[in-house]
Amino acid sequence: MLPPNVVLDPLLRGWLQEDIGRGDRTTMGLGAIAHQMHQAIWITKAPGVIAGLPVAGRVFALLDTQTAWVPLVNEGRWCEAGTKIAQVQGSLSSLLMGERVALNLAMRLSGIATLTHQYVDKIADLPAQLVDTRKTTPGLRLLEKYASGVGGARNHRLGLDDAVMVKDNHIAAAGSIEAAIAHIRKSMPYPLTIEVETETLAMVTAALATQVDIIMLDNMTPDVMRQAVQQIRQAQPHIKIEASGNVTLDTLRAVAETGVDYISTSAPITRSPWLDLSMRMA
Repeated sequence: MLPPNVVLDPLLRGWLQEDIGRGDRTTMGLGAIAHQMHQAIWITKAPGVIAGLPVAGRVFALLDTQTAWVPLVNEGRWCEAGTKIAQVQGSLSSLLMGERVALNLAMRLSGIATLTHQYVDKIADLPAQLVDTRKTTPGLRLLEKYASGVGGARNHRLGLDDAVMVKDNHIAAAGSIEAAIAHIRKSMPYPLTIEVETETLAMVTAALATQVDIIMLDNMTPDVMRQAVQQIRQAQPHIKIEASGNVTLDTLRAVAETGVDYISTSAPITRSPWLDLSMRMA
C-alpha cells in the first residue's frame, strides 16, 4: 500500500529541495521558454516490472498543481524495453525540475519490484510466501517496501514497533530465550505478536516452550530446517514458521521445500539494480 500524501509529501519535498537547491539555472536561463507548456513521454530502456508511477506523478504535482500526469500501464506490470509507461504535460520548468527525482524514485522502485518478482516466481507453486526485511535505505523504507509488495512479496515489520522479534542479541543479553520472553511479556501491549529467532534444534525446543506466535529458523541448512519444521508442526501446528539467512535465488526453492510458511530475505531490496527509464519530450 502506498503511503498517503500526508506521509509521502514531506519526503518528496525534501528530495526536490535537495536537487533543485537555489533553482534550476539551466531551464530558468531559457527565459520565457521555461514557462511554455510541453508534453513528455516516459519509456522503459530495459525490461522489468513497473513500480512507482503514482509517486512520480506526485512529484510533478508538488511542483505545479496544473501538471497532468497520465500512467499508461498499471503498477506491477511487466514491460519490455521501449514500452511507453506514462506521459506528463506541464510547463517546461516543472517537467525538468521534477524529472530527476521522479525518474530516480521510479527506477529504484521498479528495480526492486523486478527482482522481487523473480524471487516470488521461483516458488509460485509452493505454499511458502516471500517477505521482506528492515534492511532498507534510510528515508526510503515505506517506498522500498511498497515496491516489494508490487513485486509480489509480503511486508514484514515496517519498524521496531510493529511486533516483538527476539533476536540473538536479545537472547544473549537476557541469558536465554525463556528469560527474554518472560521479561518482554510483562510490558508488551496487546495485540502484538512475538517471534523468536532460533539457530539450532535446541533453541527451537526452547522457543516452543514459551508459546510464541512465530519461530524463525535462521541460517539453518535445509536438512536441519526440515527437522525443525517437523518438530514445530508436531508440537504446536498453529505456530507460523519463518526461514531466514543468506537466501538467494539459487537457495530459495530448497528453503521453500522444507515446508516453512514464510521466507524472509533482504536481497530483492539490497541487491536489485535500478530499472532504466527515461523521459523524452514529445
